[in-house]
Amino acid sequence: MTPRRVRFAPSPTGALHIGSLRTALFNFLTARSTGGTFILRIEDTDQGRYVPGSETQILASLRWLGLQWDEGPEVDGPYAPYVQSLRTELYRAAAERLLASGGAYWCTCTPERLEAMRAAQRAAKQPTRYDRRCFGRQDEVDAERAAGVPAVVRQRIPDGSVSWQDLIRGEVRYRYTEIDDSVLLKSDGFPTYHLANVVDDHEMRITHVIRAEEWIPSTPKHLALYAAFVWEPPAFAHVPVVLGPDKLKLSKRRGAPDVLTYRDQGFLPAAVVNAMALLGWSSGTTEEVFTPEELIGRFEIERVNPAPAIHDPKRLEALNGLHIRRLSEADLVEALRPWLPTLSAEQIATLVPLLRERLPRLDDAAALVAPLVGDVSVPEGADFPPRGVDVETARLLLERCAAEVEGGALDDPTALRLRLTALVEERGVKARDAFRVLYLALLGAPAGLPVFDAMVFIGAESCAARLRAALARLPAA
Repeated sequence: MTPRRVRFAPSPTGALHIGSLRTALFNFLTARSTGGTFILRIEDTDQGRYVPGSETQILASLRWLGLQWDEGPEVDGPYAPYVQSLRTELYRAAAERLLASGGAYWCTCTPERLEAMRAAQRAAKQPTRYDRRCFGRQDEVDAERAAGVPAVVRQRIPDGSVSWQDLIRGEVRYRYTEIDDSVLLKSDGFPTYHLANVVDDHEMRITHVIRAEEWIPSTPKHLALYAAFVWEPPAFAHVPVVLGPDKLKLSKRRGAPDVLTYRDQGFLPAAVVNAMALLGWSSGTTEEVFTPEELIGRFEIERVNPAPAIHDPKRLEALNGLHIRRLSEADLVEALRPWLPTLSAEQIATLVPLLRERLPRLDDAAALVAPLVGDVSVPEGADFPPRGVDVETARLLLERCAAEVEGGALDDPTALRLRLTALVEERGVKARDAFRVLYLALLGAPAGLPVFDAMVFIGAESCAARLRAALARLPAA
């Protein structure tokens, strides 16, 4: 396949969230799967919405996920700079070229006049779009500009219709009469998205534009600009919207978590990438668990379904658990170290067999391990002994377990479990119920890591002390 040059072009208006991340990932996978180039471009020309620090957060998010760009901020490239606010002279020159060719015109309409125009259109149940008042009075506009009246450059939308073959949606067609003469260059000299986007995509030799479906109505404007500049347009692929479990669009405004929140909650980058890839894309098989390398080997943007994709946090957790279980012991130890800072690597390694199958997220390790390394007792107010276990059986179980532990029984915890099972079953109590007594005594909760394995980690002395402290909590028979 011919190498594709693609770009991810976020605006620094806040943290990177699920929808933007999925767009970045599809661009990254397209570049890697075709031996192409992944470009990162910061589109910061909307200075009014700029959020300080968000660019740093975007870069950190992409790096955490392994979506390293080939050209862009902090990376050398032949089309630098890759921040639009540093490229304004390029856009002004492009606007002058459009003005000279008739593809654009100056407009001095005031905000008040534009609002009155739109209000009248709404009242008449007409589409709200610019009425081209200034297009037919350019001599007057020139005089107004010379007198200091603020002016913008508007695109002159041509007549007729336009269509393109979307890589995801097939043929898409628009009548140009449906398209507004949008502002291309604002009165402060900064370009709007439409002008800067087209100029940069051309200058940076972008071959495929992969972006959210919300930009479909803008594509006719962009194609008209390509035609006005006499430039070859790229191919377009508009990816489907991402919905939450409630079937409503995920967005910053509706509390969609930013990418680094997943890092802070103990998700693996590979799992997040896996889950995001499945939001619209299908491998054509029943497989769902993929490493980033496997995704690169299989991904094709043409296999993305145009239907809305639903992001289910439970599915992400399930995939994360599967990726955790795929880690080698050494890699899992390393991944767990930030969550278990008081334990050595050797201690964590002894816990890996217990934790591996029980972690949907890495941050769950702290709660599971806490009873093994802290002070534990039967919680105040706990039902002790628990239902299904009489006081005398609980007393016998705790006394026998303490004595066995003190006698070295932790050298063979399996044999200890079998002996204690026989003890309680002789009294007509199910081992499953009886061992909740041990969980409460040793781990401070009726469930947790396998109690006999936990006892080995805790050690004989601490186990015996906890068991005897629990004996003192038992009520009289």
